[in-house]
Amino acid sequence: MTVFRKKLGWSTVLLAGLLGLGITSLAIGQHATGGAHGGGAAHGGGGAALSGGVHQHFDGRFSHNQYYYDRGYTVHRPPAGGLGELHGPDGGRYWFHGGHWYRWNGGGWAVWGAPIGLFVPFLPFYFTTVWWDGVPYYYANDAYYLWNDDQNQYQVVAPPDGIESGGTPQTPPSNQLFVYPKNGQSAEQQEKDRYECHRSAVSQSGFDPTVSGGGVAPSDMASKRNDYFRARVACLEGRGYTVK
Repeated sequence: MTVFRKKLGWSTVLLAGLLGLGITSLAIGQHATGGAHGGGAAHGGGGAALSGGVHQHFDGRFSHNQYYYDRGYTVHRPPAGGLGELHGPDGGRYWFHGGHWYRWNGGGWAVWGAPIGLFVPFLPFYFTTVWWDGVPYYYANDAYYLWNDDQNQYQVVAPPDGIESGGTPQTPPSNQLFVYPKNGQSAEQQEKDRYECHRSAVSQSGFDPTVSGGGVAPSDMASKRNDYFRARVACLEGRGYTVK
């Protein structure tokens, strides 16, 4: 599978560092931490920061229930942070931030559809896990992502036939965490911390709440699940967050 050229900035360093720690299943077999409806907040910045204003629309597919900018809406410069500029399979210049994809059109950055085939190291801040034919797909803003073990990244994919009518959204865990920054952490820092703490908790506990059954034996699920959440809470609190 071809990896398209990309400039990943700090996210490349982050991914390399996590892999160096020997953390496997997430960048995640989720492989992330779940989304607004996929098992908790994940990575990215801001679909949920919108509230239905001008140039925005509501995405209710799979009960995703987030607002996003309308396709074609153009800005002079893309939002700061995120992955930086990416080069898509169509040769276009793309920018990925908060579940939004922007494409350079020669005069500005237009809100665009996700480029099929491109790899990213983390999911949008809010996403929905949708199971189809035993495989978890990650949905946000009309885009589908699939974990690629070979690349240790997520790939933007076309929706498989039937998923939109028969896909099953994963129910959020009853003890879903709500995380609040105490120290004024930026959106980019929050996404980094959430990502690292989720991966660390999966590594420590062996439990992944975004995988069916947590990826553990039924007899171990309750204890492993508790271990996961304890590890994740401890990690986040240690980085200056209030967790409820």
